[in-house]
Amino acid sequence: MSSWLASEQPLCEAYQLALVDLDGVVYVGKLPIDYAASALIEAEQHGMNIEYTTNNSSRYQSVVAEQLQSFHLPVEPWQVITSSVVAARMVAHHVPQGSPVLAVGAPHLQEEVERAGLKLVHTIEEHPVAVIQGWYPEITWNELATAAFAVEQGASYFVTNRDLTIPREHGVAPGCGSLIQAVINATGIEPVDSAGKPGSAMYDEARGLVAEHQTQQYTTQGVEPIAIRQCLAVGDRLDTDIEAANRGGYDSLLVLTGVTDARMLMLAQPILRPTYVSRDLRGLLVEHHAVQRLDDGVSADGAQSGHSAERIWQCGRAIVRVSVHGLQTEVASETREAYTSREALASTHAALADGSDSMDNAGSMGNTDGLDLLRAASQACWYELDHAQSAAVLKGSALEKAVDRFVEQWYPNGRNLRNYE
Repeated sequence: MSSWLASEQPLCEAYQLALVDLDGVVYVGKLPIDYAASALIEAEQHGMNIEYTTNNSSRYQSVVAEQLQSFHLPVEPWQVITSSVVAARMVAHHVPQGSPVLAVGAPHLQEEVERAGLKLVHTIEEHPVAVIQGWYPEITWNELATAAFAVEQGASYFVTNRDLTIPREHGVAPGCGSLIQAVINATGIEPVDSAGKPGSAMYDEARGLVAEHQTQQYTTQGVEPIAIRQCLAVGDRLDTDIEAANRGGYDSLLVLTGVTDARMLMLAQPILRPTYVSRDLRGLLVEHHAVQRLDDGVSADGAQSGHSAERIWQCGRAIVRVSVHGLQTEVASETREAYTSREALASTHAALADGSDSMDNAGSMGNTDGLDLLRAASQACWYELDHAQSAAVLKGSALEKAVDRFVEQWYPNGRNLRNYE
């Protein structure tokens, strides 16, 4: 992804299916994120299907659904797609029905293996043709050794996810990916595939599950999965949710309620760039502005521009100029006349910091979510990154320093935009 897309419709009307990550998007730990539930309910009222996706392989779908229901979300367990569900279905696509499969992981993973029409086995003497390795707190050395022995003897090796770490109440602990590395070290064999993000299998399987549910509910004939172009991946992490979308050809919405901050977004490599960005899940309910490049020989105020080493980007009423001096910001009227007064910029700054949903005073960005400045600045930085070997005005440490100054100017209380709610 090299540029933002515009949507003249609210995203909940432009797309049929939202593939929504959970932690950092709908909740943080046990606590709901502000506006998430109400936004999802309204999106469904507009006809959007919602599926919830998580790399977690140990929690039952029903347990996750109950947590979401406690936030007053009308969620059925089948709408929750865990990496255990995806891994079992993935293996079922690769081996004949009834094949013996060794599942190293939580009871949820083992039950999904059987639900997928496979024979669950526990020892190498039962000659498994495939191994699925997941994560759960009680995993033992013997289980890892059994997985390694089966893989050495020719079983196809699948994993639920490759997250190296997992946050716990006392700190950061080894995740599934760290335990997978132990089996790789023992066998010298890499997994055939991973069910979790940043692979796109979770999104692909979610589309299939929606089609299966609709077939069971509404017709005796098979329903085709919703087309990828009609699906929107929604997440807070560039290196899992957004990368998975880009790998699978899905459009994506980044919400700034989790781990991604302005600096990370502005310096993201192409595989990590989202299609849209929003402060939170209310971004599903609004249109999204296009980002335009203005430096076609005419500056934003209509004057002839003699600065060939300057690029100008506009989103809504936010203007970002890129030059050897860094990133300069302006606020434009609807006719693109640039306002550069200190009062106008101060008003914009206050509106962004306040997180206001309606900013239509003379010095504001005049959009619905206060993020057009970030969109324009991100597009400006992405262009510089993509042209670092040719036409970049800013590159390397100079670009990073310019981004740091921009973030410090517009988000002085912290780099993560969630601080401004």
